[in-house]
Amino acid sequence: MAFVRDGDSRIVWDPGMVPSDDSILEPLAALGVAPGDVTDVVLSHHHPDHTIRAGLFPSARTHDHWAWYRGDEWVDRPCEGFEVSPSVRLMHTPGHTPQCLTTLVSTGEEVAALTHLWWFEGGPAEDPHAVDPVGLHGGRERVLRLASLIVPGHGTPFRPSASTPT
Repeated sequence: MAFVRDGDSRIVWDPGMVPSDDSILEPLAALGVAPGDVTDVVLSHHHPDHTIRAGLFPSARTHDHWAWYRGDEWVDRPCEGFEVSPSVRLMHTPGHTPQCLTTLVSTGEEVAALTHLWWFEGGPAEDPHAVDPVGLHGGRERVLRLASLIVPGHGTPFRPSASTPT
């Protein structure tokens, strides 16, 4: 899970499998953010280890690859280029699944990519569960042209280097 504050937006990325709700709620509370303050939840893809705690934020818009949802509202839209907030936009990056998306966060000085194109800094070079390896590698190349920081699906953030798997 990751948290982004952008103006009035409070964005949670991939609130998935953790030992308890408190594993997500306590770090947010330490930042002064209550569940009702979260405006948006972004899901990188629909695997439970990335989605299972999305219900902690019932008033937030929940974004996936083709729509956003809130309450009984379902708004179709492609994720490619969608602006969640002024400094946060989505990019369609299929590979691990056809529905994968990357969240790009611009600070004005750099761009962070929250993505499942990499599980952790070392890759894996070939995702053993990728349904579209060609798409995965193409998505990595697109992200590496933009991002100075990668927040991978299962590891700690890292700065891309010549050894980053493409």
